Amino acid sequence: MLAWLILHSGIAAAGTWLARRYALQRDLLDHPGERRSHAVATPRGGGIAIVLALLVAAVALAVRDPSQRVLLGAFGIGMTLVAGVGMVDDHRPLSPWIRLLVHAVAATLFALAVQYVFGLAWLSLLAFAATIALTNIWNFMDGINGIAASQALLLGVAGASLAAGSWLLLGLALAAACAGFLPFNFPRARIFMGDAGSGAIGFAVAALAVVVAGMRGADAAWLLLPLSAFLVDAGFTLARRMLRGERWWQPHVQHAYQAWARRSGHAVVTLAYVAWTVLGLVAMTVLRGSSTVFMLAFCLAWYLFAALAWWALQRPGAGAAESGEKK
Repeated sequence: MLAWLILHSGIAAAGTWLARRYALQRDLLDHPGERRSHAVATPRGGGIAIVLALLVAAVALAVRDPSQRVLLGAFGIGMTLVAGVGMVDDHRPLSPWIRLLVHAVAATLFALAVQYVFGLAWLSLLAFAATIALTNIWNFMDGINGIAASQALLLGVAGASLAAGSWLLLGLALAAACAGFLPFNFPRARIFMGDAGSGAIGFAVAALAVVVAGMRGADAAWLLLPLSAFLVDAGFTLARRMLRGERWWQPHVQHAYQAWARRSGHAVVTLAYVAWTVLGLVAMTVLRGSSTVFMLAFCLAWYLFAALAWWALQRPGAGAAESGEKK
């Protein structure tokens, strides 16, 4: 197990170092601006190293466990599609609708594999919706140093704690790969994840959660606790933009984490989001096995509190948040 963690952390660290060299040579830089949350030009595209580590894990596990080859194959192909269109977008901007179309194809492939393996229509529908949603949520929330990778690390641990067999190991590979990337991105960002990394990592988190749902049934709903920070911030911000009639698909700086980071800095906000997600992970671990009614009531209360926190964080910076746009 330790060797597995070291391997994928090492792949991600080495890959990130190489990606940074490549980005500097090709002038792939994110420059400061009103739609950005950083102050200096920074290379982008380092998240592709996490994708590479996960693909190595998926191939190794498929060879080791033939019973999971259909699911792992669909996972690998889908993640590659998402990372591929993100990589193109990192080099030259693409239409958001082209990206969404590719995301839908990747989600469909994985949903079909889920239907083939589990034979549950509700689970395949969840697979389609969750992979599209989390692919884009991780992209939306990848706006300050360390936040996307640290949350994916914790979700990898959460998913692994509920999964079994190959998917337990895949969850640990996700966590280890994010750990290998993070020193390059936090507390000071020497490279950003880029669309190639953020979207693919969101796809991986969703796929892991869906497989856990297939294995654990209703018990998998506990994953909603560690997922809450990103789901609430992205969901409420998107809903508000749509209600205002804004072009919700365009980059912006209206998320709660962005408003807070403008006041307190990246490190404070990223660590606060980590602390919230760790609390959710601890609650999930302690309360697992409780009745379904208690689980639903606890999750509802948790999300109500998170929604209040989102509202409180938005209030002081509401005027500033409307002045620019970024993801």
